[in-house]
Amino acid sequence: MKHSHPPFQPTLDAKSPLLKSIHPKQATTRWIVLGDSVVYGFGDEVGGGWVERLRRGWMTPERSQQVIYNLGVRGDGVRQVEQRLETEFVVRGELRNRHPDRLILSVGTNDSARIAKRSGRNMLEFGLFQEQMEKVLDRAQRLCPVWFVGMVPIDEQKMPFLDCLYYNHEDQYRYKEATRLACEARGIPYLDLFDLWMPRGDAWRRSRFTSDGLHPNSLGYVSIGQDVADWEALRDLRLNPTTALL
Repeated sequence: MKHSHPPFQPTLDAKSPLLKSIHPKQATTRWIVLGDSVVYGFGDEVGGGWVERLRRGWMTPERSQQVIYNLGVRGDGVRQVEQRLETEFVVRGELRNRHPDRLILSVGTNDSARIAKRSGRNMLEFGLFQEQMEKVLDRAQRLCPVWFVGMVPIDEQKMPFLDCLYYNHEDQYRYKEATRLACEARGIPYLDLFDLWMPRGDAWRRSRFTSDGLHPNSLGYVSIGQDVADWEALRDLRLNPTTALL
């Protein structure tokens, strides 16, 4: 007479090596970076942008406790980021479907552009931009802790972009200041790349942009990555994988 046996189902106790490999001693922190083409890394054919360079620096077992997802979309403004914020957030967990732990936002440059001519209307009117930015920051804070990486000053000499969009420092400054103040009011750390880059001089900045004057080149993304790495607000993140910034 044959005896039937239930299928083998291993049990794992707290001392199991397998369990230890699945749940490392140091908990994994999941980051998502949500924004526009500078988050995406357009213009950096060498390293894929500052987010990608950081991600590569964590692609080792020694740094596996840090996971970062690049959710940059070319052309996005604050409205588009707000529309996809929660949808992107809820599908970026891993290991038992956990949600991400941290969020970095970086958006606003596209909203500041003027359409058709230097004196044309902004892509998103300033008052509406303020309202939309406050909305996206409030929604983001309900999800998890938030950081904000500000915009870099574009190369005005290369404008217009695509023969129709006029980006300029004056509008960039207005839009980034509105963002900075909205972040400050909510206790959200804000990295002011605009104010960091402007004093470094025209020649320094121009050497860090592609021919379109809007997107950083590989050297520009290295500089952004270093500024992020040096940011005191992210000191606990260990954002100094030197190979990622080369």
